[in-house]
Amino acid sequence: MDFRDYSLKELVSNVQRKKISAKELTQSALNNIEKFDGEINAFCSVKPEDALLQAEQIDSAIMKGEDVGILAGIPIGVKDLEDAKGFITSFGSELHINDAPANEDSILVQRMRDQGCVILGKTNTPEFGHKGKTDNVPFGSTKNPWNLLYSAGGSSGGTSAALASGMIPLGTGSDGGGSIRIPAALGGLSGIKTSQGRIPIGGKTPPGSGLLTVKGPMANTTQDNALALDATVGPDPTDIFSLESDNLNWSDELINDVPKTVIWSPTMGFSTVDEEVLSKCEEAINLLSNAGVEIIEKETIWNENPVDDWMIFWACACARRQQHLMGTKDFEKIDPLLRFFIEMGTNMDGASYASAIDSCHKLGYQLEKFFEEAPLIITPATCGQAPKLEGDGFVNGNETPSWVDFTMGINMTRNPAGVIPISLLDSGLPASLQIIGGQRQDLDVLRAMNSFEEIIAFDEKADFPLNT
Repeated sequence: MDFRDYSLKELVSNVQRKKISAKELTQSALNNIEKFDGEINAFCSVKPEDALLQAEQIDSAIMKGEDVGILAGIPIGVKDLEDAKGFITSFGSELHINDAPANEDSILVQRMRDQGCVILGKTNTPEFGHKGKTDNVPFGSTKNPWNLLYSAGGSSGGTSAALASGMIPLGTGSDGGGSIRIPAALGGLSGIKTSQGRIPIGGKTPPGSGLLTVKGPMANTTQDNALALDATVGPDPTDIFSLESDNLNWSDELINDVPKTVIWSPTMGFSTVDEEVLSKCEEAINLLSNAGVEIIEKETIWNENPVDDWMIFWACACARRQQHLMGTKDFEKIDPLLRFFIEMGTNMDGASYASAIDSCHKLGYQLEKFFEEAPLIITPATCGQAPKLEGDGFVNGNETPSWVDFTMGINMTRNPAGVIPISLLDSGLPASLQIIGGQRQDLDVLRAMNSFEEIIAFDEKADFPLNT
């Protein structure tokens, strides 16, 4: 069963009306994983018997006329940075592959389970989610279904690859600097980093990237994401920053209401964009203009690249988590790039951290000035093209870490931001746009994503593995 051929609402309706059972959906996903994941490497652990038992319990409840939730019977993968009961949370790290299994779900996973999801297993991630591509020592590289020579992106690359290949219809991700948006963009998915606090990151363990962290569902389309968000948003007392909600029902509010005006910023004022990526983005912007959207072009949104200030948060979080391993044999087992971040974080002081918080304020203030002219800012989703399985991404043929510079500042300002696919590059991988909304204007972003999907009409699917 190629899950790309069905919306979540369609699947849930079929389960609730007994046209197909939750067990059959789950078995189909398990068959996909067994048949195809040896090549993609999206999953790092799966428990078929437990998943089928969960599905049988859902089917039994439906036969009794019980409400099993708005995601009834949907099989999901859980990113291996958060807990799912009965699974080891390895963080993609050799240091944790033999840890005890989690004895409870994260808040996000529990909410998805409560709404009828079936937990299949854990999806691959770079060690502690530290980079924009997915590989690690214990589980290896996750390949991009659009072109197996390329990475699926990161750090939610396992979930993205499982969705982009059609193996599953829904999964979880997290985003501390673009880790939902980057792999969604490379996977031809519509993905969203909600406003911080929409989905709580509380619980007994503090979030890995601190104030930057956002957790959320990942799916193929905006409508699917909205339904999954309806099941998961809302406050929790263990997250001191979680946002109140008034029984949000975003999936029913995605009317085809095309925004009248948007700002288009091709470089945001600080970055060189790959020529092919920019060309595809400009074609999409022209389609929006032809559909009646007024395009206000602004070359400069931010005068400086926010990555240096973002790195203070990131490196300090890395040091907080693992600086105690420095000088030990275990430290040498950590990914070299992550070791670099840890060492960098140990050399930063409190004044630097406070200045980085000041930068969040300044960046947010500058954004709000533009939102006075238009409710949305559009940029390329990435500055460059995806990395191959070895090395970094590319801008105009040159390998550079700056290929992802457009996502990180939005974690600092806490604005909602989504990505949608628009076209295929010569590599066979998708190019995508990023859509940024005002503070807590998540619904505006979702509506724009949904309407732009209709206008741009990207309907390609990766050829591998399910439709070959």
